[in-house]
Amino acid sequence: MIIGLHHVAISVPNLDRAIAFYEDALGFERVFLNSWNGDRPQADSVIGVTKSQAKVVMLRAGNAYLELWEYENPQPKPQDKEYSPADHGFAHLALQVSDIHEEYDRLIEAGMTFHAPPVQLGESVAIYGRDPFGNILELYEPSKERSL
Repeated sequence: MIIGLHHVAISVPNLDRAIAFYEDALGFERVFLNSWNGDRPQADSVIGVTKSQAKVVMLRAGNAYLELWEYENPQPKPQDKEYSPADHGFAHLALQVSDIHEEYDRLIEAGMTFHAPPVQLGESVAIYGRDPFGNILELYEPSKERSL
């Protein structure tokens, strides 16, 4: 039986920089930090690679967990920082906010880029932006009916 979504994972080129952004700018709290250097056959079995070398952090915001990975082995392929949200694969991570215009301004200062200001969608307001690595994050201020 599926209980619910536990976490979303994002591979990043610089874990320290990613932790700083997600903790400082977005307010996530660290749950754990771990690393290994090719000596974890159990991790390799789960991930489906051999001799993995990685650093990982689990972060939490409210009821959601986010896992950030920095791999050294296998060698990661860089992501196109201009990928389209219509491309197959990870499309975006939506963050519920209480004052989207305030968060929009604050996150621009923290290094996010946006293609437009927040957009009114009926009773809700939303906008897509990119973290410092090009991953698409949605700021979403839902109507009362859609709020957590």
